[in-house]
Amino acid sequence: MSYVQDPHKQIGYLQQCLSSDKKPLGLFMGAGCPMAIKPDGGNGLPLIPDIAGITKVVRNQLSTSEAHKTILETVEGHFKKDDRNDMNVEDMLSHIRALRAVAGKDKVRDLSAEELDKLDKEVCELILKLVDKVLPIETPYHRIAAWVDAIGRERPVEIFTTNYDLLMEQAFEYRRVPYFDGFAGACKPFFDLRAMEEDMLPPRWARLWKLHGSINWHQVVDKGVFRGTTNEEEGSKRVIHPSHLKYEESRRMPYLAMIDRLRAFLKQPTATLVLCGYSFRDQHINEVILQGLQSTQTAIAFALFFDNIDQYSQAVKLACERSNLSILARDGAVISGRINKWPEKGAENVDPD
Repeated sequence: MSYVQDPHKQIGYLQQCLSSDKKPLGLFMGAGCPMAIKPDGGNGLPLIPDIAGITKVVRNQLSTSEAHKTILETVEGHFKKDDRNDMNVEDMLSHIRALRAVAGKDKVRDLSAEELDKLDKEVCELILKLVDKVLPIETPYHRIAAWVDAIGRERPVEIFTTNYDLLMEQAFEYRRVPYFDGFAGACKPFFDLRAMEEDMLPPRWARLWKLHGSINWHQVVDKGVFRGTTNEEEGSKRVIHPSHLKYEESRRMPYLAMIDRLRAFLKQPTATLVLCGYSFRDQHINEVILQGLQSTQTAIAFALFFDNIDQYSQAVKLACERSNLSILARDGAVISGRINKWPEKGAENVDPD
C-alpha cells in the first residue's frame, strides 16, 4: 500500500516550530521573495526581477552602450571558450573580479585593468537601478517584520538573505522593529566584526545577515566597508556579490562573517531554518546548510517552494540525503528523505508520519 504525506500535518509542524519563544529561529530569503511583490497586481511585473531577469536587463544595457559593448563581447567570448553556458550577472562579476585580481597594471585575456574596473562599476550601477525599489505598504515583508516583533523571545530571530535589495530593512523600519546588520554608527556606519562575533544586543533586536552584500555597502580602499545610500569617496566600490577574492582581501569583507553567522546558527541544538524563494543553486551556501544539518541532528530546515516539486531537482536531491531538510512544494514534498505527492481531495491512506 502506498502512502502520501498529509500537508496539514506538515504545516502544523512548521507552525509549531515558528511559534516557539525558546528555539533558535531563522528565515532564509532568496531571490524568489522580491518576485512575489507585484505593485501592479497579480499579473503584473515583480517589484524586483530574479537573477535571470537582472542578467537579461544588464546584458541588454551593456550591449547597447558604446563604452561597454566591446568589453562585454570579450567577456562573453571568455565564457564561450571555457564552455561555460548560462552566464548570469553574478558569474560575470566573479569573472571580472578574478581577472582584475591578476591583471595588476597590465592586461589579462585581452582586457586591461582599467576596462575591468569600468565594467565592474557599470554592472553594479545597473544592478542598483534594478533593485533599489521602495517597498509598497502591507506586503509579506511587513508580515515577517510583524511576526519577528510579535512575542518576546529568549533568542533573536535571524534573517539570512542572498538579495542585495533593502526591502527587509524597509519593512523592519516601517514596523519599528530594531535590527542589527553588522554595521555600527550613524553618520557613516562601518562594518563591525567584533560586534557580530560578541553578539551582546538584546534578543528583541532581529539579526539581518546579507550573504551576498547589499546595494548600500561600499568598500573604501585601506579604510574598510561602510553602509550608506551614497557612494561619495573616490575609488570606493559597491560590495555586491562575494566574488572570488584573495583570502587576505576577503577577510576584510563582510561576506565571510555573514556566512559564519549561518554556520553558527545551524550549530545550535533545535535550530529551525525556513527557506523561502531559494532554489538551492548556490553550491557554496548549499554546503554550509547541509554541513550544518549534518553536524547538528536536532536542527531542522523547511524549504518552501512556489512551483511543483519536479522544478527543484537539486533541492530534492539534497533533501533525500538529509532527513532533517524538508521540502514543501505546490504538489508534493520531501519529508524524512522520502518523496511524496500531496493527496488529492478526499484521498485516503495518508502517511501518519
